[in-house]
Amino acid sequence: MDTYIILRKPEEPRPRTREFTTRTFGLTRGISASPQLTVERVPSHAIVGLKKDPQVLAVTRTMPTKLIHPFASTQASTSEAWGIPAVNADTSPYTGDGVTVAVLDTGIDATHPAFTGVTLEQKDFTGEGLNDTDGHGTHCAGTIFGRDVNGTRIGVARGVQKALIGKVIGDSGGSSEMIFKALQWAMNSGANIISMSLGFDFPGLVNRLVKAGYPVELATSNALESYRGNLRMLDAIMHTFSAQSAFGDSPVVIAAAGNESRRDVSDDFKIAASLPAAADNVISVAAAGKQGSGYGIAAFSNIYPRVSAPGVDVLSAWPGGTLKSLDGTSMACPHVAGVAALWWDYALKTNAVSASALTTAQLTATASAQDFSNEFDSTDYGFGLVTSPR
Repeated sequence: MDTYIILRKPEEPRPRTREFTTRTFGLTRGISASPQLTVERVPSHAIVGLKKDPQVLAVTRTMPTKLIHPFASTQASTSEAWGIPAVNADTSPYTGDGVTVAVLDTGIDATHPAFTGVTLEQKDFTGEGLNDTDGHGTHCAGTIFGRDVNGTRIGVARGVQKALIGKVIGDSGGSSEMIFKALQWAMNSGANIISMSLGFDFPGLVNRLVKAGYPVELATSNALESYRGNLRMLDAIMHTFSAQSAFGDSPVVIAAAGNESRRDVSDDFKIAASLPAAADNVISVAAAGKQGSGYGIAAFSNIYPRVSAPGVDVLSAWPGGTLKSLDGTSMACPHVAGVAALWWDYALKTNAVSASALTTAQLTATASAQDFSNEFDSTDYGFGLVTSPR
């Protein structure tokens, strides 16, 4: 028997009455039960019947996941986080106050001065403990909501008071079930913005199966089926998020497009955005860098993103109370999450009907492509570089 992730329909939402209302996302709403996500051992002959069950939304094998690993900055690191003014966060009157952000990554150095005063709700999905032994999650969180460190600003949305930190990648990697469980946890815990700088490891799964004795063709076929199944599972979860809009605002989910392209090797060496960035209703992010008086897209950045953000020579928090510069779409993704928090703050202060709808719309409507070099187009940068509300 193989191990499968199964997503089943939730129970019918409880009626919107005085007894069954709750204050969530700044709105009073009815309570909607979440879909049931389980991991079960199922015999292969039972899978077809399981998929036909009207209560089952999606079924898939588990799949390995990994960080979208950043690169050590190739530029001389500055003492400033240039991404803050690039997205106009330095001139925005909004701070992210009242917005809850979830970071699904390698954890966080909760003792770092960049997170002083922030309420951090942490949950480990890896079984390895809460500590951020990699530093990746700390760096991403610092860009989203980090406070100033020794007079240096690193955070886009410095007014965020509460963050949900889900550790879904450990020293031995992670699995898709960890991400799916963390997404549900973030949703149920009141996240408004969810940031993910990670990817589903298709090549890693192929290699694992080959090492287990599978012929390459069979290993590739099985890995492709798992990839398809996990895409459908992620789409199903995202659709349940959207369904929550009937009861209040659903989270805006943002993910790094990936670092597999190699434009420095060949102009044609471009890889499309991977999972989870390629899933329905996920805002995928490309990495931009300074180029002359404007911007360019990093050689490693995957194509077909929704938007772009600073992802080269990004200065942010690093375990041990220090700061470090890194390159990657992993660094661009939290810039967009931070700007999203500012737009959500704007929505709350202007009494928008739907903060999530306004935030999603404004991220693309206000993105600017005018400062990108002519060698790049929308397949490289999407709608353009995100900008903050003014």
